[in-house]
Amino acid sequence: MAVDTWRRRVLVVEDHALMRSLVVDAFGQRGFDAAAAASAVDALELAETADPDLLVTDIDLGSRPNGVELATILRRRAPYLAVLFLSNLSRDAAATQARSTVEGASFVNKAAVESVEDLVDAAEAVLADRPVVQERTGTDARSRLLRLTAGQLETTRLLAAGLSNAEIARRRDVTVRAVEKSVERVFQALGLAGGERTTPRVAAATLYTSTFGDPESGI
Repeated sequence: MAVDTWRRRVLVVEDHALMRSLVVDAFGQRGFDAAAAASAVDALELAETADPDLLVTDIDLGSRPNGVELATILRRRAPYLAVLFLSNLSRDAAATQARSTVEGASFVNKAAVESVEDLVDAAEAVLADRPVVQERTGTDARSRLLRLTAGQLETTRLLAAGLSNAEIARRRDVTVRAVEKSVERVFQALGLAGGERTTPRVAAATLYTSTFGDPESGI
């Protein structure tokens, strides 16, 4: 007879499709049951059945309710809910927004995140009632991104939109080999290398999205 194993449940609320997909996948690989929503309205409906232990939400969702308002509503329903906010604001600025309404919430500066696995590490800390520590400031990674040439930055945007090298070549009217070389130079310029936790492609996509927003908006 099979024994049911309890799995931690997370609700991810992020209005950028690529970032939402990357974060959900990272939580799934770490053993979470992950549900996702693009807006607070969708999240409130989904939470009825998902019954999350943890809410991971961007503060600015592009519409109301925002992430702080969403967390406030869900906390009233489930006082045990752990909350991790994502924001492009500094930790202090984000904390100022939410401290008075969402007690015990933790914060991650999206610009300081070099891989989505960092978000999962932060979530693990929240669930274990440990402080979230971001040792990296993200300044170096972001400055390297901003120093890319116009062509390299466009290549990075298309990578972040989830396009293959062949599709990037078609859209830019160049050869696939040229795109492969461009991608390789982008990874070198950003200081990205493959590893067990993330791939350069995912890391570049995460960095672009956290800096500039949804890459699909220009496609």
